[in-house]
Amino acid sequence: MSRRPTGTYRLQLRRGFGFAEAGELAGYLAALGVSHVYLSPILQATPGSAHGYDVVDHARISDDLGGEEGFRAMAARMRAHGLSIIVDVVPNHMAVPAPETLNRQFWDVMRQGPDSPYARWFDIDWSEGAVVVPVLGSPDDEPRPDGDVLRYHDHVFPREGRYRPAYWREPDLNYRRFFDISSLIGLRVEDPEVFDATHAVLLRLVDDGLIEGLRIDHPDGLADPRGYLRRLERPRGWVLVEKILTGDEPLPADWPCAGTTGYDALGMVGGLFVDPAGEKPLTEAYSALTGGPADFTEVERAARRFAADRILVPEVRRLTALLTRILPEEDPGALREVLVELLVAMPVYRAYMVPGEEPPAQALEIVAQAAAEARAVLPDGELLDKVIPLVLGLGGRDETRDEFVVRFQQTSAPMTAKGVEDTAFYRWSRLAALNEVGGDPARFAVSPEDFHAYCARIAADWPRTMTTLSTHDTKRQEDVRARLAVLSELPDEWVAAVGRWRSRAPESPLEPDLDYLMWQTIVGAWPLSPDRLREYLTKAMREAKTRTSWTDGDPAYEEAVLAHADAVLSDPTLTADVERFVRRIAPYARVNSLGQKLVQLAMPGVPDVYQGCELTGLSLVDPDNRRPVDYAHRRELLADLDAGTTPADLDGEKLLLTSRLLRLRERHPDWFDGPYEPVPATGSAAGHAVAFRRGGAVIVATRLAAGLERRGGWADTHLDLPGGPWHDVLTDQSYPSGLELSGVLRLLPVAVLIEAP
Repeated sequence: MSRRPTGTYRLQLRRGFGFAEAGELAGYLAALGVSHVYLSPILQATPGSAHGYDVVDHARISDDLGGEEGFRAMAARMRAHGLSIIVDVVPNHMAVPAPETLNRQFWDVMRQGPDSPYARWFDIDWSEGAVVVPVLGSPDDEPRPDGDVLRYHDHVFPREGRYRPAYWREPDLNYRRFFDISSLIGLRVEDPEVFDATHAVLLRLVDDGLIEGLRIDHPDGLADPRGYLRRLERPRGWVLVEKILTGDEPLPADWPCAGTTGYDALGMVGGLFVDPAGEKPLTEAYSALTGGPADFTEVERAARRFAADRILVPEVRRLTALLTRILPEEDPGALREVLVELLVAMPVYRAYMVPGEEPPAQALEIVAQAAAEARAVLPDGELLDKVIPLVLGLGGRDETRDEFVVRFQQTSAPMTAKGVEDTAFYRWSRLAALNEVGGDPARFAVSPEDFHAYCARIAADWPRTMTTLSTHDTKRQEDVRARLAVLSELPDEWVAAVGRWRSRAPESPLEPDLDYLMWQTIVGAWPLSPDRLREYLTKAMREAKTRTSWTDGDPAYEEAVLAHADAVLSDPTLTADVERFVRRIAPYARVNSLGQKLVQLAMPGVPDVYQGCELTGLSLVDPDNRRPVDYAHRRELLADLDAGTTPADLDGEKLLLTSRLLRLRERHPDWFDGPYEPVPATGSAAGHAVAFRRGGAVIVATRLAAGLERRGGWADTHLDLPGGPWHDVLTDQSYPSGLELSGVLRLLPVAVLIEAP
């Protein structure tokens, strides 16, 4: 019988931290209070992979991690400590490795082309009879014979085959990729044979009871996410989808899964601790300091269009070719323009249309919204009117029309990911805490009322969805965002500090937005080593794709940026001022860190703790957030807390809070599976409290602490709770009914209250 999930802990496996090392953590993770250990992908990836998403062999568990024997030993050790396992599944794509022989299915496809028994595995357009392999460093390069194969650096090819080695910038790729990564080729798991072959090992481990949950990576890349999930259904197990919801977008109600991996919750929780009063001054400051626009909308549209024109060229071209076959009388250039404008205007990652089915109401609404925006900029509305029914799968069916319906959806998702999260988010840094996966930089703050409404929906519809504050993909960890949220309460002090630092530093060669992002990054992740800042800025400027990029680099500009960063961090007077500012905001950042962690752990859904973030999490985007975690220190600190030691700093307070909440959820799962009930605060500072009841527990967190301090504290503010007396499981203090927040939140800015027996 599968264990009821009450809390998970994400581990990033890699060579040097495989199944044996994960198994050694079983005692610590059980003591922390989680029910499930949540593992990154475990199948055989490209040797040396740092993440596991580049699978080369679905038939075996990763040798780098310890193989199946190592996995089973780890699972036994976890089970001995009462822990279950959830595993990350990568159904959308597979690696094209170097050497190519590591992927035997793709190797055979290169040899035999569409005649290969594995041709059905990959989403390849065979119209030219060969698969394009973009690995050459120059258009004039070519592989050289070496015995039975051809070689090009680390690449190996058959002497004869149905492939064409091409320049790595080749625009005429003829296979679907994962986003714009040409070394990851799309899989056709909609084919039952491909599904069975790629899932056999994992589902065998599910049937053996060694895996009790599956986290599905990037379902929006699949031809039919709902159909995939239906095929995946087992008699038992907990299935989650890495689905990024936009705004108020709901998860499709007919998906047989428990919910998402929690990016929607991340945005809602973080927004609670951002002061809406800071929006106007921070927007004005951003425009004044950078010359950037006050609104994100046009930045987003320009970045989406950049993705269509420069990043996803093969995908848009293939989609246009399909549409041209359906509407041969129309100009292909005009058809491409219509498609691009529709893709740019999509308000969410994708709609969900299935060929042969009536489009759901949600899909009709999404496409109608995109069409209205596209119509405003297109010269030919009549052509748009011909395309819209085809996008929706209306007006007749054939193989080409069905493929167009599916491929439009498979293109709109990477358009959003690459255009918005991986481009626009690095071009508009009004408040970097908001530029997060699944977030919306234009939504400045979340009111308690909106948060309560969101939680009520989750409790009713998706009670076992996952919630999170940090993942392997977040652009900055939770406590970086918590610290930056304070800027919304102290905008004048922040702007003055940036002005001092910029005047002290050498003249900046950075683009203005990147310069402003750099100062936020330094403050948010402080203390920050030069190497970490250099690594982050390299990624940030290449992702922005304005002066340099991963594919079109400007080495002189990059060198100037990194030299400037080094100069900033090597100036002791300047860094001392940064240190003073970080100390100035630290008390408020502490309140945010503890408040958002408590809310995430106690709200509806199953909370995930990303590796290491039971203590202060100040890492930046990967690979910074995949650095080794000091578990010896965490074990020692948890043992001290369990022995009654009072936490000495934020690390101790956060670990105390995390362990006590996870353990409470384990002891009382029915409390946290049940309804969600807001608990109103009454008094002059009521807006600075967020409180709710989960069964027998009442959760209280402080928000907007700088404003609370300016107001003079809690004064007469209290919770209207009948019953009592109440006991705080965090501080071991008891309180009578009529809970005055000045007392309840005296020792910590958060409380977990249960009625004393």
